[in-house]
Amino acid sequence: MATRANSVPHPTLIKVDPFKPADVQEGLHNRWHPDIPPFATVKPGEVFKIECIDWTGAQIGNNDNSDDIKNVNLTKVHNLSGPVAVEGAEPGDCLVVDILDVTPFEQMPWGYTGIFELENGGGLFAREFNSKACKAIWDFKGVYATSRHIPGVRFAGVSHPGLIGTAPSAELLATWNKREGELIAAHANAVPPVAFPPEPVGAYVGQKLPEDVMKKVATEGARTIPGREHGGNCDIKNLSRGSRCYFPVFVKGANLSVGDLHFSQGDGELSFCGAIEMAGIITFSTSIIKGGVEKFALKQPIFLPSPIDPLYSSKLIFEGISVDYHGDGKQYNMDATVAYKQAALNAIAYLQKIGYTREQAYLLLSAAPIESHVGAVVDSPNACVTLALPLGIFEHDILPKEEGLTKKDFGQCAIRSDGLL
Repeated sequence: MATRANSVPHPTLIKVDPFKPADVQEGLHNRWHPDIPPFATVKPGEVFKIECIDWTGAQIGNNDNSDDIKNVNLTKVHNLSGPVAVEGAEPGDCLVVDILDVTPFEQMPWGYTGIFELENGGGLFAREFNSKACKAIWDFKGVYATSRHIPGVRFAGVSHPGLIGTAPSAELLATWNKREGELIAAHANAVPPVAFPPEPVGAYVGQKLPEDVMKKVATEGARTIPGREHGGNCDIKNLSRGSRCYFPVFVKGANLSVGDLHFSQGDGELSFCGAIEMAGIITFSTSIIKGGVEKFALKQPIFLPSPIDPLYSSKLIFEGISVDYHGDGKQYNMDATVAYKQAALNAIAYLQKIGYTREQAYLLLSAAPIESHVGAVVDSPNACVTLALPLGIFEHDILPKEEGLTKKDFGQCAIRSDGLL
């Protein structure tokens, strides 16, 4: 018969309460800095679990208005669980991280997708839409997500960490701050900002650090908004269970951190808070390849995607080129971002013909497992990017027909209590 003696559970190295603010909990941090010590240490090959709070640190609620999105404090976001040191890892090595599982908390079977304000967060279409806060709450039922705020869709999630990476060295951190500082200086009045400099306000490390160390982390620590050489906030939706990640190591122990878990996400994560954000549990195993940075020319991480993917074979594909035909008609030269925007705007316009509001369509393309591909970046002047919308996520037929599209009333997503859109 089965016995407890032969059934040893994998340890949970960092525990969090998803209903409490991040800045009262241990084992979390929201800045990248080499002086943040490891909160836990593992041996290569050990399987372990890490609990993660949602990326805002429990600032967003399961309700029917978006005032919490409007008022979110972005100096306190991306509360990462960690760092976790791996015994034997040294600068120049490659840290191999196997993502064995990613699940929501049983006591919190919901997540959210948000459109942030132009002046507080932004998003891909922040300027074009003059964005006002909106959100959709998604309920999880096994592998599926549905939303009362975007009716008529149901899809399987590809759950993954939006943010995972190793700690930077002091030299790498200085490089980040220098180059991003120069970018900010060159675009001093940009709305939304082009980058986020170190910010002592809201900086948090859930460990007892000497005052001088905490001050250094707060004044020098890199914000966690973008991805960088070490990994970070890359939002790659196919890094789900079964994925393997190869990270460059910059400090002793590698000091792995993870957070910003997503139940699902479309390629591009359009709306900034564009995945189905969730709190949850991630299971890891690690190993080390000595000298891996040199062996693999590892300037940035390399990934093997998950072998598990929802089977949505039928898709409606929207094309975009590097001409701003939804705006002023300006011709750009091989600009894949402009092309992606046009493909997404084409899809949003199509979904509006079916009856979804612009806000609902924006949120849906952010959250659902859409796929985007670069078609060509050689045919000057127009880069070509495609966006594929799975037909199987809809409860109704959305294909083009000779008689046109049938428009339905899907209501509206959660908006601000003052009604502004």
